Order: sequence, then C-alpha cells, then structure tokens
Amino acid sequence: MATLFSRSKPVIGVIHVGALPGTPRSSQSVSELVISARAEAKIYRECGVDGVIIENMHDVPYLRGEVGPEVVAAMTAIGTEVKRECGLPTGIQILAGANIEAMAVAHAAGLDFIRAEGYAYAHVADEGLIQASAANLLRYRRMIGATCVQVWTDVKKKHSAHAITADVSLGVTAETVEFMGSDCVIVTGNVTGEAPKAADVQEARSHCQLPVFLGSGISEDNISEFYEEADGFIIGSAFKVDGLWSNTIDPVRVTRFMNRADKLQTLQ
Repeated sequence: MATLFSRSKPVIGVIHVGALPGTPRSSQSVSELVISARAEAKIYRECGVDGVIIENMHDVPYLRGEVGPEVVAAMTAIGTEVKRECGLPTGIQILAGANIEAMAVAHAAGLDFIRAEGYAYAHVADEGLIQASAANLLRYRRMIGATCVQVWTDVKKKHSAHAITADVSLGVTAETVEFMGSDCVIVTGNVTGEAPKAADVQEARSHCQLPVFLGSGISEDNISEFYEEADGFIIGSAFKVDGLWSNTIDPVRVTRFMNRADKLQTLQ
C-alpha cells in the first residue's frame, strides 16, 4: 500500500455512479454521468480522502459475472475523468463479479486497483451462483499488460450466502486469496452499511500477511473501534447525505470523518 498511499491507514471514498446505459434505471447520458462523478471526485479531493473507487451500484438488478460493452465503455469514460479530476489513487468495482471487465477498464483508464468479488471459492448472491475468478482474472491481467493494477478481494462477501463454503472459515478464505495472488483482503458486514464483526477482522489478519481493509459500515462513530486492527477503510454510506449510499456526497460528513481519522493516526 505504501506504493499508493502516504497515510498508513488510507481512507477510500466511494463514488456510486448513476445507472449506466442499458440498465433498467438509466436516465442520464454518459456525459452527464461523467459530470456527476467528477463533481464527487472533486469533493473527495478537497476533503482530504486518500483515494476513491467508482462502483455501478445503481445498475440493479445486476448481471452475474459479466457486463456488456456499453457498461465497459461508460465506466472507462467515467474512470478516466475521475482519475484526472482527483489525482488520487483510484479503483473500480463492476457488479456483480464482473472482474475481467473491471480490469479492462482499470487498464484503459489508468486506474490503480479493482475490487473483486468471487475471487476464491464460490458463493450464492442474489444474482445466482458466483464462481471463483482468480485464475482467469490474473491471466487476463498478464495478457493485457495490466500487472500494475492491484486486485483487492472481498472475503465472505456481503449480500451473499456462504452455506456452500460453511466449512471454510473467513480466515482460511483470506489465506487462500493471498496464496492465489490477491493484493488486499476486504472484510465487510453482512449488508451495505453494516460494520464487520471485530472477530472477523482479527481472524483475517491472523491468517494472512495482506493488508486488511474494511469495506462496509465504518463511520465517524465507530472508526475508533476498528482503527488499530484495520489497514484501511472503504467508505460509502457514511459519506453520503443522511448516511444513505444512494444519496450524494455530504462534504460535512467527509470532513468530520477525515478529522477523526487524522486524530486517530496521531495516536498511533
């Protein structure tokens, strides 16, 4: 992480881009989506976050494991402009589990990392069965010359059932994704906006040497509970108006959170 961030425990702000062309809730042109995303990237930069990640969470219901060229094209345009606007390390996630497409966008747009679900082991999401993607993803990364793009991996991903891997613990999953070439482990709660269990964070750390980021439910109110154990934070809902992920970014919330993170860092 030191190659990307100056802060020892970086804070990544989420930009939930508007519904993309061809999706059921689409109502904006690509140029309009770019303008909105750039405005949010500017807010994040001015409020002092360490990085951003773009995500197509408004594209419900999500396709399973792949998306069309229209989504890839739109996310590339958005990612390019977000990176240009904020100048910060920038990542991308394309739902649901469209990790190959995310890697293609990251490479074309000059982004720094992707957030991958379904990297190791299978799970059942509301889209259906999500299969492991590590082998194809890393081969694709090598093939297109994108080896500088990091892969950050969810373990026991939120919004999913893990009964089929109930005999594989979260810690063992973290150990496996490290063995299979991931660059970072992401631990979440069960749903968006829900904090992870402290025991899950500790278990992930005890089973791998990768950075462990927290990917849901972290806010100004609870960051102190997790600050020592975590290596970084991906913040979506807590940075939005009224704490709702689908709302626009609230600069006051972002500033308060970053002030709290700065104070905690000085205590380390």
